[in-house]
Amino acid sequence: MQALLEAIARIEPSTDARRIFHGRGGLHPGCEAWALDVYPPVWLFTSFQPVADEALATIHGALTARWAQIAPGEPLNWVFQCRHEGRTDTRLMTGTVPEPHVVSERGARYLVHLQKGQNHGLFLDMAEGRQWVRDHAQGHKVLNLFAYTCAFSVAALLGGAKQVVNVDMSAGAMAVGQQNHPLNGLAAGASFLTHDIFKTWGRITRSGPYGLVIIDPPSFQKGSFVATKDYARLMRRLPELLRPDGHALLCLNAPELSTSFLQDQMRECAPELFFEQRLSNPETFADVSAERALKVLVYRAPPVNKAAA
Repeated sequence: MQALLEAIARIEPSTDARRIFHGRGGLHPGCEAWALDVYPPVWLFTSFQPVADEALATIHGALTARWAQIAPGEPLNWVFQCRHEGRTDTRLMTGTVPEPHVVSERGARYLVHLQKGQNHGLFLDMAEGRQWVRDHAQGHKVLNLFAYTCAFSVAALLGGAKQVVNVDMSAGAMAVGQQNHPLNGLAAGASFLTHDIFKTWGRITRSGPYGLVIIDPPSFQKGSFVATKDYARLMRRLPELLRPDGHALLCLNAPELSTSFLQDQMRECAPELFFEQRLSNPETFADVSAERALKVLVYRAPPVNKAAA
């Protein structure tokens, strides 16, 4: 626990949502089940195994002491979520959670929900992916597959995209995504298709071609998407979806699958696209093995002259 307590003692004030402690990265022996995030003004402590009341009391004391130093007079709000053996127990330990709860990341604003389920509306480890999209979306039509709450869409439009087509089969997630856009002053430019991607290719293709295609699926979702068999089905579509010189952003958060899983399948399914780079993850998500961590790969379609040749 000492590594977590030391991380809490080093917390500095910030208005952005971010990870504070990443025990899941395996760099802190004995803390592998733990993560601490801040979704201002709320702290979220997540454990993947049960935590004794004594340990929770120690964490509470550390948060209370540090919060009194960096935000004197402000109430402490923190939530504990335990995920163990397929069950999720979420408890408000002290304070309150705003409703609605809006957080910021590099000037963008997003709705989150810390007390509902395991996915809170914004995946903090994808911060660099959103920044890359924001930096490269200028003037492009963007396809955002497995859009979830459409954070990539917000980033793209803030970066000057002319249009974003969001596709996800979860009506609830897409409803949140539709709210995220006006939160950022984005009144136009986004469309929302609540469909199974694999049954909507005709409509998706007719809206193209795209200067940027984002693929950020769940690694395993029974009845919806299994990376080991379904990712290739997406890759085969990329050549017809992308404009010449267009980019594809391929995301995979599966510790058991390495970067080579994506690269090998791309060489087989879309050999004309070439690999540009793997994006770095936020420093706060450092992992003992980069291959266990989130993988975000950038590919590019050939330019017009090469395609014609």
